[in-house]
Amino acid sequence: MTNRFEGRVAVVTAGGSGIGAATAKLFSREGAKVVLLDISGTRAEAVASEIEAAGGEVAWMKGDVAVPETVPAGIDLAMERFGALDIMFNNAGLAEPGPVEELTLESWNRVMSVTATSTFLGIKYSLPIMRRQGRGTIVNTGSIDGFLGERNMASYCAAKAAVVNLTRAAALEAAPDGIRVNCVCPGSVRTRAAQILAKGREDEYKKAIGGAHPLGRIAEAEEIANLVAFLASDDASFITGAVYTIDGGLTADCHLPSFNPSPAAA
Repeated sequence: MTNRFEGRVAVVTAGGSGIGAATAKLFSREGAKVVLLDISGTRAEAVASEIEAAGGEVAWMKGDVAVPETVPAGIDLAMERFGALDIMFNNAGLAEPGPVEELTLESWNRVMSVTATSTFLGIKYSLPIMRRQGRGTIVNTGSIDGFLGERNMASYCAAKAAVVNLTRAAALEAAPDGIRVNCVCPGSVRTRAAQILAKGREDEYKKAIGGAHPLGRIAEAEEIANLVAFLASDDASFITGAVYTIDGGLTADCHLPSFNPSPAAA
C-alpha cells in the first residue's frame, strides 16, 4: 500500500456504505484524513470507527445532502478539524424507480437534489478553498445511466446526465488554477442500494444483472474506489474533464443479436 494521500484531506458524501465507504477507507489507508457525510449517522459512525481502529484520522456527520446546507457543512467540518480540503468526492446519489408518467414532482426533485444538486454544491463550495490552497481535485460519481437510458429510471438517468456534463463544465473553469474535476460512471455495483433493488432476491439479481455485463458479474465497491483514488491522486495529474466508464464492458456492447447468414448458394 502506498501513501499517495499522505497529509491530504478528503470529504466523501454518502460515505456510510457502498462506494463511499470503500473509497473513504482506501483514502485513509493511503494516508488521507477523511470527513464522512451520510444520511445515516449509524452507518457513518460505523465506517469512521473502522477507519479509526486501523489508525486513521476521521470525522463524520449525519446529514441529508438534499438539504442545501449539508454539503457546505461537511466542507466546513473538514476545514475546522483538519484545516484543508484536498479531495472532494461527490458520491451521493438516489434512484426512485417508476414510469415517467407515474413519477411525482416531489420524487423527481428529491432525486435531482440528492444526485445532481449535491454534486453542484460540492463543487461550488470546494473550489474557492482549493483555489486559495493552490491545489485540489474533485471526483464525481456518475453512472452509465448518465449517457444511456434505462426503463423506469428517468429521474436517475436525468440526474446522472447532469453530473456527467457538470463535471466537464466545472473542469474547464477549474483548470486554469490546476484543479482537476473528473467523473466515474459505474455499471452495476454490489452496494446497499443494489440490495434494495433486488428486493430480497440477491442471487437472482446478481445472475440476471451480472450476466448482462460481458465480464459476467457486477462490480465490487472496492473496484470503483480504486478508480476514484487513481483520479484523486497525482498519478492522474494530466486528467481533467474526463468521464471514466467502469462497467465490466456493458456499454461496449450494442446488444444486437449476432447474425451470420450462410453464404448464398452458387
